[in-house]
Amino acid sequence: MAGPPRLTDATGATDATGAGSAGQVSDHTPGGRATIIDVATAAGVSRQTVTRAMNGMTGISAATKERVLAVAEQLRYRPSRFGRGLVTGGDHQLGLVVNDLRNPYTPQLAASVFQLAAEQGWNVMLADVDLASDPDRMVAALGAQTDVVIGYFGDRRERWNDLLGTVPMVELDPSSDPPTAAVWIDPSDGIEVLADHLVATGVRHPVVLDNSSPEHTSVRGVLMTDALRRRGYLPDVVHAPHGTAECGAEETVRILGRKRRLDAILAFNDVMALGVLQACRRAGVDVPGDVRVVGVDGLPLGALVSPQLTTLAVDLDEVAREALDLALGMLAGELPRNGPTVQRTVRHRLLLRESA
Repeated sequence: MAGPPRLTDATGATDATGAGSAGQVSDHTPGGRATIIDVATAAGVSRQTVTRAMNGMTGISAATKERVLAVAEQLRYRPSRFGRGLVTGGDHQLGLVVNDLRNPYTPQLAASVFQLAAEQGWNVMLADVDLASDPDRMVAALGAQTDVVIGYFGDRRERWNDLLGTVPMVELDPSSDPPTAAVWIDPSDGIEVLADHLVATGVRHPVVLDNSSPEHTSVRGVLMTDALRRRGYLPDVVHAPHGTAECGAEETVRILGRKRRLDAILAFNDVMALGVLQACRRAGVDVPGDVRVVGVDGLPLGALVSPQLTTLAVDLDEVAREALDLALGMLAGELPRNGPTVQRTVRHRLLLRESA
């Protein structure tokens, strides 16, 4: 992982290799972020004067301070809280945006982020936007108090990118190509291995239990159905409105009630798969003798049930490492805010347990 950002002045701004013309952001600034040099050049003052103005220090006139602050606002210059922490001894702040803390996946991810951030000397501020009455306000407030924000943004990505302004953003598992840094969580290799395993174990009639609407099958659901079809299967796709254990159990009861041939259920995530196991047990369906059950995520909970849950596991520590590495690199000025160099991928692997 990259070391702490190299910051060179009391405002915490990252030094650049040259300044642009007055009133313009330097072409050398990674990702187009204004630096202290840009502000000093545009205002016609020294870097030390900008430092004094931005931090409310004495030694400059009120008129000079007003001019510097006006230029800083025009250039959208934002001194890094990370850098100021290095100077003042304060802690560095990471913002983490999550969807639903009631889903066991979310605290598992948060635990990985908190642990790795602590190793870097960071504090973490957490925002659960699904529980917020005004998620936009929550994200804006998070950006005002942190040096970088990582997390799940979904279809609100563009709006939140605007709200965060100059605060670097790292998206986790985007559903489409993002304009920002991102860590992709890719199950495609694991799904291919799983499909081969199902063929080898004699599965003939699999069902994909997806967390989606009938009009919009999830990316994960599409990958599963495509892998099965390429191996000669005609999988039934069941669309569940929620990715919860309760929803997984309810949909499994409906699937079993159809009296159709069935010998495997591939659930969207481990939580839904736990609901599948519960419904099968209550219906007297043997797992894996009659029906094989597979989840996705690799949550520790899957090893605590009987039969233990087969899953496509992802290393959330690796996800956190990649995200923090991008964050540190952008804050140090070593990485841009977008482009291929700030796109990372973490892949799932098949973790065979008793249920399949």
